[in-house]
Amino acid sequence: MEKKKNIGYWVITSILCFCMLGGIGQLFQVKEVVAGFEPLGYPTYFISVIGFWKVMAIIAILLPKLPLIKEWAYAGIFFAMTGASISHIAVNDSLFHIIVPMVIAGLAIFSWYLRPADRKLAFIKS
Repeated sequence: MEKKKNIGYWVITSILCFCMLGGIGQLFQVKEVVAGFEPLGYPTYFISVIGFWKVMAIIAILLPKLPLIKEWAYAGIFFAMTGASISHIAVNDSLFHIIVPMVIAGLAIFSWYLRPADRKLAFIKS
């Protein structure tokens, strides 16, 4: 069972990290990416900030150790993706633009849940 859980973790985590690669286009403000943000009304600099943190989240999740940083990365992805869905709802965007970030948020939850013990925070009891 543990082997299946580990395979599930890496499959879901790989898909999650692939989805977060869009942060590279945001970080470097690729013209098409910036155009996609225009209906949301966010300032242009915000796109780079979000992109930077998405790239940092990928690195944190994939690197060994650093369990506390991983917790923050998962939380950041979840907040960014649910916030993206809410932003698209607020501007009456297409259902696709609302659902996709929620699916990615779900991937973050499943990846977090399935992560191996060596990628979890160890609480010290005194």
